[in-house]
Amino acid sequence: MTWSEIVRLYQLTFPETPARNLPARYNICPATPINTVVEHDGGRELVEMRWGLVPAWWKKRAKEAGATFNAHAETVATKPMFKEAFRRRRCIIPASGYYEWTTTPEGKQPYYFTPRDGSAAFSIAAIWDEWRDVETGEALTSCAMIITAANDFVSIIHDRMPALLTPDQFSPWLSGAAGTEVLRPAPNDMLRKVAVSKRVNSSRAPDDDPALIERLAV
Repeated sequence: MTWSEIVRLYQLTFPETPARNLPARYNICPATPINTVVEHDGGRELVEMRWGLVPAWWKKRAKEAGATFNAHAETVATKPMFKEAFRRRRCIIPASGYYEWTTTPEGKQPYYFTPRDGSAAFSIAAIWDEWRDVETGEALTSCAMIITAANDFVSIIHDRMPALLTPDQFSPWLSGAAGTEVLRPAPNDMLRKVAVSKRVNSSRAPDDDPALIERLAV
């Protein structure tokens, strides 16, 4: 997505001026920075965060928080790791697509899911928190995307999928007015998928290589 597309879709108000350079990334791994949309002081801003939530109360090192890059819709409001962020700190993760894998005799085959209508992005429901490093005292802002049960279309590949928001849900989600009732499987006709190269299975694959999302004949 371009900066102007993000500003228009999410109605960003902070900062009011300069356009930001947002290089395309095709292999984003947990514990790396991602862009999120947050709401504060009556406006919205694009903020970079660590993908993998570390709650404010965490007393150990960040890497000991475990696999907190996904939060399940069924337990996000009650699980200790996520419930305070769900109650007070919501965000949206813009993504042009996402990968999911299925097991084959030849190994794990990745599929790339994108909006079927050709729109620029999915808007993934997410939560965030700010934690202070117990060793250095430095602040770390981090997030977790919320995943829900897969719809029939996705379930052929995997039993879970990101909780996708529609534009009319942005405001109630970010403000906290909406609860888990919006974290439902997307309609079957909302997504399309293509098989892609297994190179994306490796975290060492360069994140600036557009060939990672090219259709593969399988």
